[in-house]
Amino acid sequence: MRHLQRVHLTAALAAALAAATPATAATLYVEAGRLIDGVSGEARTGQCVTITGDRIAAVGPCGTAPAGSTRIDWSDYTVLPGLIDLHTHLADLGQSADLAAPMKASPAETALVGARNARVTLEAGFTSVRDVGTYRGLTDVALRNAIERGDVPGPRMWVAGAYITAPKGGGELNGVVPNEELPPDMRLGVAATPAEAASRTAFLLDRGADFIKTIATGAVLAIGTEPGAPELTEEELRAVVNVAHARGKRVTAHAHGAEGIKNAIRAGVDSIEHASLADEEALQMAKAHGTWLVMDIYNGTYIDEEGTREGWPEEYLRKNRETTETQRAAFRRAVEIGVKIGYGTDAGVYPHGLNARQFANMVKYGMTPMQAIEAATARAAEEMGRSDVGAILPGRYADLVAVEADPLADITVLEKIDHVMKGGAIVR
Repeated sequence: MRHLQRVHLTAALAAALAAATPATAATLYVEAGRLIDGVSGEARTGQCVTITGDRIAAVGPCGTAPAGSTRIDWSDYTVLPGLIDLHTHLADLGQSADLAAPMKASPAETALVGARNARVTLEAGFTSVRDVGTYRGLTDVALRNAIERGDVPGPRMWVAGAYITAPKGGGELNGVVPNEELPPDMRLGVAATPAEAASRTAFLLDRGADFIKTIATGAVLAIGTEPGAPELTEEELRAVVNVAHARGKRVTAHAHGAEGIKNAIRAGVDSIEHASLADEEALQMAKAHGTWLVMDIYNGTYIDEEGTREGWPEEYLRKNRETTETQRAAFRRAVEIGVKIGYGTDAGVYPHGLNARQFANMVKYGMTPMQAIEAATARAAEEMGRSDVGAILPGRYADLVAVEADPLADITVLEKIDHVMKGGAIVR
């Protein structure tokens, strides 16, 4: 009965808070059964979180609720910061056997699909994402802006705009029509020289990109490219970094192969995506330079199982088989030597909303449950250079999730979040 009462209260609060305006911002007093704040490395009991408007005002031992506040009873739950996925593709159609699918969908249709992806991602407890590229350039910017305006529900988004990629490289839609005949918005980041790479970087930043995504090696899910082969040169990567860093923006590099990883680190990128074939030298370089690794160590399983069933190109399946277990071994080694690791899944390759499936693999391949949680909360925020998300601390956005079971005992409970709050508003 008590659980049913809480469900009714949550629904009533959601309706009331949705109607609140900044001028009449509600004060909430959230009672947590166990609190994992994302930074202390421990779960505490008897803690309450005071929320004013969309921000956390205080965290401390429970007592008398502030006058005029609404008390939310999550005393039977573990309360955590809203989760962060550093590698998503919300503003895209998702992977399928149809190579031409991204071109068949108009930019408007792609954005509408993105709105659906954003909603299910938020409902799954991921209140912030870094969206690392879309074939239809700048649809991610449009989706981010729509979420910020309140037009559609979704997580906080930080977006790349498009891929900075070599012609016919891992960021191009290869194998459909001659690349020169692709729609112009599908080639916004194509660059063949350092000067072009710098120009494309400035173009994307001018149009609202929050950071830059480069393609330093071939890709698993791109026709005609090999994951181990370098593509953008070190000089081209450095040209991107120079422009972005001069504007205070970060750069990440898609890089499977060891040489491409090293080129990107030497060029000064802030993070590496995938790192599937990283050797010991590449991992030690990442540690020495403070370069983040964002390694999607779940989706190889999905690609092998579902891709085979759905008839994805054999080239994709072969490259996935060649990289999956090597990537997981590199992840284990990166954990052992203390490389900085953030949580990123490549959601979009597999269905959005299933982002939390990766937690179990991160624990299986060397992290403690607390390390995995922190990789998806405060550490992920640090990787993005954000001090407003990722932790249950005063001043941060009131982004919270709650699960009835204990994720430190069974990390898979995060695959089904019971309650989600974004900016002080209850989502579910």
